[in-house]
Amino acid sequence: MPVADPAAEGKMLASGLRYAAAWRGKTVVVKYGGSVLNAGEAGTVIEDLVLLKGAGVNPVLVHGGGPEITRLLDRLGKETRFVQGLRVTDAETMEVVEMVLAGRANKALVTMISSAGGSAVGLSGKDAGLLQARRLQAPEGLGLVGEVVGVQGAIIHTISDAGHIPVVASVGVGEGGESLNLNADHAAGALAAALGASKLVILTDVPGVMRTGPGEPEMLSTLTAGEVRQLMADGTVSRGMIPKVEACLDALDHGVPSAHIIGTSAPHALLIELFTEDGIGTMITTQAG
Repeated sequence: MPVADPAAEGKMLASGLRYAAAWRGKTVVVKYGGSVLNAGEAGTVIEDLVLLKGAGVNPVLVHGGGPEITRLLDRLGKETRFVQGLRVTDAETMEVVEMVLAGRANKALVTMISSAGGSAVGLSGKDAGLLQARRLQAPEGLGLVGEVVGVQGAIIHTISDAGHIPVVASVGVGEGGESLNLNADHAAGALAAALGASKLVILTDVPGVMRTGPGEPEMLSTLTAGEVRQLMADGTVSRGMIPKVEACLDALDHGVPSAHIIGTSAPHALLIELFTEDGIGTMITTQAG
C-alpha cells in the first residue's frame, strides 16, 4: 500500500529513531494502576513496555491493584475503609493486600509481558529489601500503611541488565520485617529517584492534569513544580491526582529531570511520550525550559 505522504512519513520515522537512540540505556520508571488483572483494560501499555525494552530503554514497572484488593475483601466479607484516600490496613487486610499485589496482580502483569513477546521478573518491595518503609503516623488509625524511607535498587539493575523488565508490587518492608501497604504512586516516585531514572511516567485514567471551569476541561500540558504546588493549594489538583503529583514532585526534588502524567486511553501513549517532540499528557519539570 503506497504511503500517502512519503516526506511526512519519513520525517516522522527519522524523528522517532533519533529519540529512540537518545533514550538507549536510560531508565524510565512507569507506574500503572487500575484493574491490572484485566488485560483488556491495559490498552497498549504492555506492548509499549516490550517495545521500549527492545529499543534499548530500561523500563521499570511499578503497580498497585486497589480494585482487585477491594473485590477480594468484599468476597471475604471484610469491610473496606479509607481515610483521606488511604486504605485502612489491619493485619487481616494486609494479608489480602500482599496476596493480591505480590501474588495475583504481579504475576498477571508478568504473564502479559511474556505473552507480548517480552520477559519480566516480578518483585515486591520486600524482595532484597527493595522498598524499605515505616508506618505512616498521620492520619491516625491507618494500621499497616507505610511510606518509603529507603530503596535498595541493586536488584532492579541486575534484572534490567539481564534483559528483563522488573515488575514491582507496592508492598514495603518495615523495620521489623513486617509487610506495609504502600501507595503505588509514591513508591514509583521514590524508586525513580533512587535509580537515577531519566523519567517518571504515571499512567492514569485521565489525559493528564486537568483544569476545570466554564466550558470544556483544559489539560495542562506543561507545568513547573512551583505551578503544581499552587494548583494543589487552590484545589485544582485534588483527590486521586494528589498522590500522583506528589510522586512527581518527590522524583524531581531528587534529581529526576522530568515527570509525566498521561492517560492510558491514547494508543501507544508511552511511545509517544518518549519518542516524539510534543509528547502527550502533562509534563512536570523543576523550572520552565
